[in-house]
Amino acid sequence: MNAKQKATRTGIVFIALLIIGGLILMYKGNDALALATERKEGILTAEQIKMSFDSVSGRLVKESVKEGDYVKKGDVIMELDSTDTDLSIEKLKAQIAQMEAQIRSTSGTQGINFQKADNDASQSSRQIDQQYAAVSSASATLKNSQLDYSRKSALFDAGAISRSQLDDAELALQVAQSNLEQQRQLLQKLQAGYNGGASDMIGQQRQAAANMSNDVESLEQQKHALEVQLKELEVAKERLTLRAPEDGKVLKVLAKEGEMIAPSTPVVLLESNRSYYDIYVSEKQAANLAEGQLIKGRTVAGEREVTGTIRLLSQAPGFADLKSTREKGQADLSAFQVRIYIDPQDGIIPGMTIEVKDSEFTKR
Repeated sequence: MNAKQKATRTGIVFIALLIIGGLILMYKGNDALALATERKEGILTAEQIKMSFDSVSGRLVKESVKEGDYVKKGDVIMELDSTDTDLSIEKLKAQIAQMEAQIRSTSGTQGINFQKADNDASQSSRQIDQQYAAVSSASATLKNSQLDYSRKSALFDAGAISRSQLDDAELALQVAQSNLEQQRQLLQKLQAGYNGGASDMIGQQRQAAANMSNDVESLEQQKHALEVQLKELEVAKERLTLRAPEDGKVLKVLAKEGEMIAPSTPVVLLESNRSYYDIYVSEKQAANLAEGQLIKGRTVAGEREVTGTIRLLSQAPGFADLKSTREKGQADLSAFQVRIYIDPQDGIIPGMTIEVKDSEFTKR
């Protein structure tokens, strides 16, 4: 047998052994899934967070971390250029200040107009009141003059006084009558002027002052709209600073200073302190488990106890089903995926293998 024939024969034997070995593993249920379901082991994995700038874009001007750094929640990770946003904020603040000045000015003018209308009304009322008093005084004077004339007329008839004294009394009576008539006419004129024009003018002044409330309200609405824009810009500026959402370790920095960053583009990969491992259990074992339940495991290296909480219990994907062909004729049994989260503890790091004993799946 030559060398070529020997090599061919050796290859055929090797392939045959692989096939036979595979069939034996399948028959015994020792394929990868069956072993995972039997041994209940999982690799501890830390959750990773892809960090990006929320709804803003710009030039990256500052990197505050490097790969391998540990950060706390709220620490500054990166910053985008805020020059344009800062200018827009200052412009809006100036517009708001100007609007506030207009509101103060309009409100002040409104107050002055109301005061002027009140003063005009008060002055008109005071003039009419004064004229009423003048009429009353003239009426009293007339009454006295009438009494004086009647008394002197009787005295003249009795020959007690001269004709000139009676004439003086008559003249005083005529003057009093004329004065009363003048005062009454003046009162009527003032009343007619107030009722016919002054009152309307004062009413118009008050209405014009009241209408200025609409101007003030319009300015207030414009100011509010500017304040909303200012808040939006301030939020946008805050988003130009990327902060750590939680404690963790920087695994990868995906952007460099000077680059233009698009919104929602990952720039940093952060490893969180939340760690978990997955195991697969049979349907019967899954029946004794529930999400939120505590479960104990042990590290394969060092046999350290690790307590975790079941956060996910669901049927494993189709490829994980334990088919009847591997279960020697039994009905199909589904494998269930169990995801267990652990609290951070010293000496337990991602990458370790954690095993859960079958005793953890007994009915509780």
